[in-house]
Amino acid sequence: MQRVVISGTGLFTPEQSISNDELVTAFNAYVRRHNAENAEAIAAGTLQALAESSAEFIVKASGIQSRYVIDKTGVLDPARMFPHIPERPDDQLGIQAEIAVISAREALAQAGKTPQDVDAIIVACSNMQRAYPAVAIEVQQALGAGGYAYDMNVACSSATFGLQAAVDAIRAGSARCVLVVSPEITSAHLEFRDRDCHFIFGDVATTMVVEAADTCTVEGAFEVLGTRLQTQFSNAIRNNFGFLNRCDESGVGARDKLFRQEGRKVFKEVCPMVAEQIVTHAGDAGVAVDDLKRLWLHQANLSMNELIARRVLGRDATREEAPVILDEYANTSSAGSIIAFHSYRHDLASGDLGVICSFGAGYSIGSVLVRRC
Repeated sequence: MQRVVISGTGLFTPEQSISNDELVTAFNAYVRRHNAENAEAIAAGTLQALAESSAEFIVKASGIQSRYVIDKTGVLDPARMFPHIPERPDDQLGIQAEIAVISAREALAQAGKTPQDVDAIIVACSNMQRAYPAVAIEVQQALGAGGYAYDMNVACSSATFGLQAAVDAIRAGSARCVLVVSPEITSAHLEFRDRDCHFIFGDVATTMVVEAADTCTVEGAFEVLGTRLQTQFSNAIRNNFGFLNRCDESGVGARDKLFRQEGRKVFKEVCPMVAEQIVTHAGDAGVAVDDLKRLWLHQANLSMNELIARRVLGRDATREEAPVILDEYANTSSAGSIIAFHSYRHDLASGDLGVICSFGAGYSIGSVLVRRC
């Protein structure tokens, strides 16, 4: 069977960052304004007053300290509370393709590859800028790559699902070098006026270069030993925004057209599923969990990651074993585990084993066993 490696990764980080204190200041100003404007209804009991947030609450609930965003001003405007990202003409590179290309170029340089070496591009992320043409094809043109390109969406698991698709394509012979790109502009589908989730997401873009082992020319690549995907339907994480929205005017702009979740339910149901998948995946591949030097987990919530790592290893994991980037980046959907892999893999020695794992809406789980070459 054709051996496949991840030979390079790239990361685009927006210039603008929002601290918890900044976010809370804007949110609480919005809350006071809302409660004042609706004082009569609140007093009459027909409307519930909104509660203020705090930086301490955010850290306790998530472990998040800050997040990067494409636009900071719109998010922090109490009269707006969402980013301002101007539309671009059709003949101009779209914002999602733009950040994708930046991360892709870094990944290609790290892998010692040029766009002409690329046979396929998969843009895998939680929300696409448009229905068509595919953002992946726009990225393909901007890079000057050949072959084919397509978009895919499995929410927070998109990157690992895209990684399996890339590995399968190489092993099947339909491609020799594939880019898996995850441009996540999550601030655009987050309800910043909801105390339960206003702090969760950040913007970023990641890229992995996936290629046949015999074409790899750089040191320190990671061989993909195996991939495993799992889905199980759940409404606990949902976003109903879509092209059918205009067909029922009563739902336009409703709360369900942005990200929403039942956080406690997700925590209770997803953590054991993820831990079990990692353990069984490793076992079926003949890998003992004690031999896993690193767990690059989806960066959604610090408590989730700590619990999953504890269930996998049978003890608390160190930060070296299960690195954390969500304190700085927040939840970046499908890109989170890839940022962790991008940032915390270079210290591993030849032969060291690890697992890249993402999980999220669907429910969906993707795990990828890798070994440093």
